[in-house]
Amino acid sequence: MSESDLREEVIRAIKQVYDPEIPVDVYELGLIYDLKIFPVNNVFVSMTLTSPSCPSAGTLPSEVEQKIREVEGVNDVSLELTFDPPYSTEMMSEEAKLELGFM
Repeated sequence: MSESDLREEVIRAIKQVYDPEIPVDVYELGLIYDLKIFPVNNVFVSMTLTSPSCPSAGTLPSEVEQKIREVEGVNDVSLELTFDPPYSTEMMSEEAKLELGFM
C-alpha cells in the first residue's frame, strides 16, 4: 500500500470518531492539526479538543488512536494532544459548518 493510500485509509478511520456533543466527526470538525506517515507505516497525529475541559478529553484521543491502529498496514501510532493554537469554529470544514448551521 502506498503512503498516499495509507493516508486516505487513516483519514477514513479518523472520520469514524465523533465528538459526543457534536454530530460531526473529529476530522471535519478540524480537531486533527497534523497527520504524517513515516517510513515503515508509523503514523503521527497531532490533535486538539473543542476545549481543554471537553468532557470527552479522556476518550477522544484514545478512540482516534485505536481507529488508526485498526487500519491494515499501520505499524505504530503516535498521538499528540495540543491546545496550541486554541480550537475555534474557523477550523471546521465547510461541510461541518453547513451541518452545524454556521454558514
